[in-house]
Amino acid sequence: MKVVLEHLTKIFPSRNKKDKNAEVVAVNDFDLVIPDGKLIGLLGPSGCGKSTTLFMISGLQAPSSGKIYFGDDDVTKLAPENRGIGLVFQNYALYPHMTVQQNILFPLQNLKGENRLSKEEMLKRTNEVAKLVQIDEYLNRKPSELSGGQQQRVAIARALVKMPRVLLLDEPLSNLDARLRLQTREEIRRIQRDTQITTIFVTHDQEEAMSISDFIVVMKLGVIMQTGRPQWVYDDPANLFVAKFLGTPPINVFKGTVEGEKLYIGGQEVLAVKGAADQEVYVGIRPEGFILKKDGKLACKVSGIDVMGRDVSVVSTHTSSVNPLVRSIISSDEMGNISAEEARFDLKPHKVFLFNRETEQRVYFGEQNEAHEKMVAEMKEAGQYYVHEGPLPREADDAERHTEAEAPKGFFAKVKSLFKKKPKEAPAENGDMGSENAEPSAENADMPVEKENGESEAE
Repeated sequence: MKVVLEHLTKIFPSRNKKDKNAEVVAVNDFDLVIPDGKLIGLLGPSGCGKSTTLFMISGLQAPSSGKIYFGDDDVTKLAPENRGIGLVFQNYALYPHMTVQQNILFPLQNLKGENRLSKEEMLKRTNEVAKLVQIDEYLNRKPSELSGGQQQRVAIARALVKMPRVLLLDEPLSNLDARLRLQTREEIRRIQRDTQITTIFVTHDQEEAMSISDFIVVMKLGVIMQTGRPQWVYDDPANLFVAKFLGTPPINVFKGTVEGEKLYIGGQEVLAVKGAADQEVYVGIRPEGFILKKDGKLACKVSGIDVMGRDVSVVSTHTSSVNPLVRSIISSDEMGNISAEEARFDLKPHKVFLFNRETEQRVYFGEQNEAHEKMVAEMKEAGQYYVHEGPLPREADDAERHTEAEAPKGFFAKVKSLFKKKPKEAPAENGDMGSENAEPSAENADMPVEKENGESEAE
């Protein structure tokens, strides 16, 4: 089933009685085409709007504006039970007093009218789905007698038994341990391929999304930052946020300058960047993008070496690095080229990404232009977007929002603070802790702050 989202927007009303205009835009003008039979990963940090998008597709939340289509059917105002969706929650939501079989049967028993099945048909479908998710041996057990991974399979079976048009998974692996998470995500991928049901998978774990998705949608603050096949997005990030969000270990970011089609980091010329205009840039270098050389152009001060068997992670520092540490992954055979104090590197051009310092958008150079244009053309032919038009949230926007949140609450908050009990005078050995200008102690750092409307707000 093809799913189309057109200008989907969700705005939650303000909870601040003093400021009715302080609305929260959870999803902002969301356009997406999800092909029939594909598994799509909605990926982003907590609070980016991915679960809200999923709940609007399911019908549990009504959009503020925009349309949702399943095939040619407009389901924007259709009730959840009439949409033909299967929804798997993060916490499984199994009925503890029912057996596995009864949990899977439950959605079929609630079918009415012409959709109603006979008892024999319901049992047959239940057994078939149980075999598909490999829990047919546990049909007589109750959820408390199953492991976390088995419970998750029961939840998936309950969603699949209705033969849904669209399967929705809301962070289904977050409650599992690392080994079980790996096994279960492989099972989800196998099940999706066997059933060919269009599946939307919400997660904040980039490794999960990249390993099982046909393509991913990276979100931030309710906006689509980039879409594409997982490897494409990793190899060709559209902006600084996407580059930093994808990759383990994370990408190394430096402050640099482009002058005369040459890239400089900390005054050192490190790479030729043909076609790039003169500007200040952020330089993103993947950990695997370093080539260790005794006469390399980028010199870093070595802090340590993490031996990982086949590979070695060189931990170093650089005065122009935005990150506290620079991580470079090299072959363990090259350890002899590292001195005790300094490591010098050349850079792999296809693993180096430039971003404008002001907009944080990608700056292409050299052969990257041709590879990028080819990828975008393939996506357009498949009916997919690369990135969406309009301004995108920047890393700098986060700092601005954080500063605003810490700003004084206004006149009334200041007046109230005059009537608060002052802390007792600190002992002499603590210096000026008792003075009005003293910094708050660690014990009081997490105390709630009183708002103008009388509510408390924890930091």
